[in-house]
Amino acid sequence: MMLHHDVLIVGGGLAGLRAAVGLSKKYDVAIVSKVHPIRSHSIAAQGGINASLANNPDGRDDTCEKHAFDTIKGSDYLADQHSVEIMCKEASEIVYEMEHWGCPFSRFPDGTIAQRPFGGGGYPRTCYSTDITGHVLLNTLYERAVSKRIKFYQEWYIVALVTDNGRCGGVIAFDLVRGKIIPIAAKTTLFATGGYGRVYFHSTNALINTGSGIGMAYKAQVPIKDMEFVQFHPTGLIGTNILMTEACRGEGGYLLNNKNERFMEKYAPKAMELAPRDIVSRSIQTEIEEGRSFEHALGKYIKLDLRHLGEKKILSKLPGIRKICIDFIGIDPIIEPIPIMPCQHYSMGGIDTNEKCETEMKGFYAAGECACVSVHGANRLGGNSLLETIVFGKLAGLAIDEYLTNNDVKADEKIVQDRKDEIEKKIIRLVSGSGEKPFILQTELAKTMSRNVGIFRKKEEIVEAINNIINIKERYRNVCVSSPSRHMNYELMNTIELEYMLEVAHTIAVGAHQREESRGSHYRRDFTKRDDTQWMKHTIARIGEGGGPVITSKEVTITQYQPMERIY
Repeated sequence: MMLHHDVLIVGGGLAGLRAAVGLSKKYDVAIVSKVHPIRSHSIAAQGGINASLANNPDGRDDTCEKHAFDTIKGSDYLADQHSVEIMCKEASEIVYEMEHWGCPFSRFPDGTIAQRPFGGGGYPRTCYSTDITGHVLLNTLYERAVSKRIKFYQEWYIVALVTDNGRCGGVIAFDLVRGKIIPIAAKTTLFATGGYGRVYFHSTNALINTGSGIGMAYKAQVPIKDMEFVQFHPTGLIGTNILMTEACRGEGGYLLNNKNERFMEKYAPKAMELAPRDIVSRSIQTEIEEGRSFEHALGKYIKLDLRHLGEKKILSKLPGIRKICIDFIGIDPIIEPIPIMPCQHYSMGGIDTNEKCETEMKGFYAAGECACVSVHGANRLGGNSLLETIVFGKLAGLAIDEYLTNNDVKADEKIVQDRKDEIEKKIIRLVSGSGEKPFILQTELAKTMSRNVGIFRKKEEIVEAINNIINIKERYRNVCVSSPSRHMNYELMNTIELEYMLEVAHTIAVGAHQREESRGSHYRRDFTKRDDTQWMKHTIARIGEGGGPVITSKEVTITQYQPMERIY
């Protein structure tokens, strides 16, 4: 059995859905998703989506140029400025498009879309729907996709990207419900597979966020970019690491140490709690390491205090946060502060693409968190991730349309079938015999990354991480799963994805080792300053003949915003 589509989109989140909606009129489009699309990780985004809307009461003087400047400054000047300008110019149109498609944004009293301040922004430009913005955007786009009769393959995992002679021919999928390997030949393939949070032990990401799409592209000789830049969110709920949205601070929440000090005054005296995430995360971690944190059975923490906002504001603006706190840790933020710690949150790096979401591989595109355009550079501002997914999902659709219109593209069934036979042999090996258990290897990997390639880094720790990863990769050769059954065998799928997670982790660690400076989220204790002379460049990783990353570089595109010191 082999399936055929004009356009195959891997990932049912916002980027994938927006691309599919845009292409559905002209082409046979299908979406493959490892979960039902409404369970995609886009739904976990809480705080909002950035846009410089005109004539809103609190953002009247905002412009897309000011949005672009804040984004570029927030990126520590590593973002490609032409891509940022495109995203910020598209922002208002995207927000109004989602509104017209039925997205229920919160409103100001005059009926205009409500906006709140977010970290690193000079204006309150973050449009929101209480604290479930990702939820309402995802449902809106899913409903739109269903109305377009787009084909969905749900609970299908992609186990390999099929390429040959510099062109993408499709994918090999695994239907988890039926336990079947399904080759899918496609004229074009778009990866919108999300981030790699589960490479780390403490992460706000869902269990599905393994980064396998990035690793799969890398294994298929597609370059990946800026992998050393890993965003840590300042406020993850202690114990569970569930995201406590930046909207908590946008609405006026305080961060307090064990001396009851709003300690951000020491680190960002103007922006305070609304400094960019890299700065706030490092500040919190410093307070913890220097003994000014609180003790809990689940670990050391800082307090996120919302009590002064009052019951009415918390219930109207942050109801989801309150429910999470009550359900998961038995704390009502109306009455007592929330215990938080920094956690891995977002992937600035990813599959190397241009502003059209094109990769080096003909017929292969990437959008959303798995891609690196790059609009976030070394650090992403809150509210720009939801924007990036929808903007570049739209632009990926336009680029795919242009490619299919101007080229006589035919799917190559043979290369897809040949790769299917390889995967079949691999699965037979994984379910036969005995050896290393995948969950042990994955836990060791995640602990290594959190311990050695975290918020603060230095050479000796990174080298230890690289050596550990190489050792785990060697042990992976002998990995096996407990059951030979293929039906709903999540252990089998996790084992296949683990191979790609190891490659992702390897590129993060090697990139962090080579970049001898501190920029954005990448902070080296042994190289504490930003070095524009040596390191104003993107890191490009390709898989080498020996299996490890080969690192080269690419120039950062600078248009009108010259690098300067980041002061908040």
